[in-house]
Parts: sequence; structure tokens; C-alpha cells
Amino acid sequence: MKIISKFAMLLKNEQIQMIPEIHIEDYNYPLPDERIAKYPLDQRDSSKLLKYKDGKIEDYNFKSLPDLLEEGSLMVFNDTKVVPARLHFQRSTGAHIEIFCLEPVLPEEYVSMFAVTERCRWKCIVGNVKRWKSDTLYLYNPDGNASVAEMDLRADLIERQGETSVVEFSWDNGAPFSRVLEICGSVPIPPYLNRETEAVDLERYQTLYARFRGSVAAPTAGLHFTESVLEALRSKNIDTETVCLHVGAGTFLPVKSSLVSEHSMHREPFVVTLDFLEKLLARKGKLVAVGTTSVRTLESLYYIGVKCIEKGVPADVDQWEPYEREYPYSVEESIGAIVEYLRYNSLKELQLGTRIIIVPGYSFKLVDVLVTNFHQPQSTLLLLISAFVKGDWKNIYDHALANGFRFLSYGDSSVLFRA
Repeated sequence: MKIISKFAMLLKNEQIQMIPEIHIEDYNYPLPDERIAKYPLDQRDSSKLLKYKDGKIEDYNFKSLPDLLEEGSLMVFNDTKVVPARLHFQRSTGAHIEIFCLEPVLPEEYVSMFAVTERCRWKCIVGNVKRWKSDTLYLYNPDGNASVAEMDLRADLIERQGETSVVEFSWDNGAPFSRVLEICGSVPIPPYLNRETEAVDLERYQTLYARFRGSVAAPTAGLHFTESVLEALRSKNIDTETVCLHVGAGTFLPVKSSLVSEHSMHREPFVVTLDFLEKLLARKGKLVAVGTTSVRTLESLYYIGVKCIEKGVPADVDQWEPYEREYPYSVEESIGAIVEYLRYNSLKELQLGTRIIIVPGYSFKLVDVLVTNFHQPQSTLLLLISAFVKGDWKNIYDHALANGFRFLSYGDSSVLFRA
């Protein structure tokens, strides 16, 4: 198996970038359909837990997680909330069109979007888009649901943008768009479950601590946590904090090119508070990330801090930015620069986006421990896992397959200690 055999030299914007040459085929493994968890377990915290540390693998129950972490650690959760972003419409011809809302366009900001009334625009994935000409679509309501009928939700195609489209929604009764989705939409469970959304998904495809609407996929590492597990963490003097990164549909997209350097990462918006950054700066113990979305947010902060140091202002993190050059700044200098910027500008939070891709060869700046599920073959998430365990992902996944672990979103969990 090749990890990184050499570096591909790419010329872009007159800068030479050192991008790892990685073949996605090297991150494949056999995943039988019966090993994919199609439904959640009855109890969130009854899942199995694989522990990986210093090359050693051990099996536990998820309830044991607090016992496996060091006292004084800081555990970071992603408190984004999944929205029922899948909508089914019908043309006057009878043809069905599925629209999957990805991110807001007008209004562009999530809070404003969910509060807007009458009309709004979203970037969407549209099924059967070739069958949609210029006609207005009406929400499919085969059961004659009175609440759905009262909304009279309509959709107009504004623009096609490659694999996505801009769609304008309009509706009656003055309800905010958050209410429109609650009444008319369905939870967008992952396509690899090969089933329709069911009642169990309304509760279980959501973390207990979800707060801020915006994700079209759950940060699934958090699905295992219960109040009793959270209380056990607090009892062990493990502090808990949150960031908010809205998970996009790109999390489901496979790497289609053989070379990972040719894969384009999607932008995901995130928010971190000044209070959190100050706590991050002052921490003494290990930093534990719950889920790959938390990892991507936390690691992005380092490069945002670099921008504050070098350019005076924070900005989004580009996909290959971590691999462009050596960065001479400490984590304390970088995070401290963000804190100083926010204080100087009387801001309570940082709102930006990231396209960061974490692949073998990446140098982790902040995260020491990762709690995560088992991911799809040939995915960017599996690349992140490999980077975190210095290429030992195959031993971990072989053990999980051989010992009855359940895979993907509703599957079992692991706690990985960075090599």
C-alpha cells in the first residue's frame, strides 16, 4: 500500500504547491452491505467502541469512553443541527422531481434564511433536473396533508451550475422557512442506507446537543452520546465545549479521480466563539475532537491564525493551504492572533468557512484524540483517519470487520489516539 511515494508539483497562481501524491485506490477495503448499520441501536450508548493507541487495538462499550480519556482533557463537539432538507415536487406532467437543499443563496446567512418568509433561494442538488424546464413545481402531497397544502410550497429553477442548481422557493401563510422545512421536508439520511426516511430518523439522526440549524448530514460521531455519558465526562473533570460547522452534502461525495490531488473539496461554514478560543488557548490537557467535522474546524483555526499574523485579518482556509509551505508559528501564537483580532474588533465569534482536506502527510496542530465512526472506502474521511494514525488505518478496519463492528453513520464508534 502506498502512503506517499513522492510529491506532485503543481503550479498555481505563480506559487509552487507541494501536494501529496495519493492514489485513492490505496484506501479501499471490502465493506459487505450487511456490515452497514441500516438503523440505529435501541440505546445510543450501547454501541461498540474500538480503542486505538500506540498501535494497540482494544474493544470496549461506548459507555466506557470517559474511562479511556485523561482527566483535564478538553472535548469538542459540533452542535450543528440537521435540517429536513429533502423536498419532493411534482411537475404538471406528473413527473417527480426531488430537490435537496445544500446551502442558502438569498438570504446567504443561515439564521436569516430560516427566519425569512414568502420566498428564498438555495443552492440545491436536483434529481431529474433534465426533466425540469421552466415550469413552476408544486410540492408533492399524495396524502392531502392539510398543513402541507396550506403552505402551497412552490419551486422555480433560476440557474443551473454544473452538478447543482439555484432554486427559488415561494410559499403562502407567512411561515418562516424553518417551519416550511419542518412541515414539507424529510430528513436527508445517507444514500448508502438504501431506504426512505422513517420516523426513527427524526430523533436518532440528530445529536442530543444539536442547536443551530444548517447541516444536511449529521456529525455522526456524536450520535452515540447520552446524558449519562456526558455526565460521566464531567465527573472525570473532562471539560466539554462546542463549535458549529454545518455539514454539507459533499460529505457523501466519493473521490472520483484516482489522484486525490484532483479532488475538489466543498466549502463548509463554521462558527467558533471568542470564549471557546480563549479556553483553547489556556488549555493544559489533551484536545479531544468528536467527529471529523470538529477536527476540520479545529485544525482550520491554525491557518486562520496564520492569516491574522501575516495579513491582519482572518479568512477562509483553502483546500491545500496546509501543504503549501512550512509554517513557523506555534499554536499559541496562531490562536492568540485570532483572539486578539476578535477582541480588537469587539467581536464575540468568528464566522468563516473551510475547504481543508486532511490526508496522509498532514501535520496535526491541535487535535490529540479523535472519536469517530467507521467511514466509507475511498473517502476523504478515511484519508483523514489514515493521516491521524500515521497510515495504520488498515489494521484498525480489519479488526473492526473481523470483530463484528457496525459501519458508517448508524454504526459503532472508535476512539483514536494520535500516533
